[in-house]
Amino acid sequence: MSVAKVGAVVLDCPDPHALAGFYAGVVGGTPEGEGDWVDLAVPGGPTLAFQRAEGHVPPRWPAADRSQQFHLDLTVEDLDAAEKDVLALGAKPLETEDRSRTFRVYADPAGHPFCLCAY
Repeated sequence: MSVAKVGAVVLDCPDPHALAGFYAGVVGGTPEGEGDWVDLAVPGGPTLAFQRAEGHVPPRWPAADRSQQFHLDLTVEDLDAAEKDVLALGAKPLETEDRSRTFRVYADPAGHPFCLCAY
């Protein structure tokens, strides 16, 4: 028996509306909210929420002194096509050189690492 259910995965960031728009382009949904908090109801997944954090310092990939703390694994059918799409939305490649692997690592516009993973 579980104690709780996942209500939302919350990402601190400097601009909640911009980051919610980025993830809406990646995983779908419509950002909702005003001010310092925006929710993104993800079709078939948990809600992603974005919270304004003044002085936000993004994690570094990989770096023990600025740990990623958590990241999203996003499954895709075609890594090359998905890579093109996330780069067009503003993602930055972090670890994408090894094309034989089943995943690639990027940073969202606020600097949070995420992976595109082939299924």
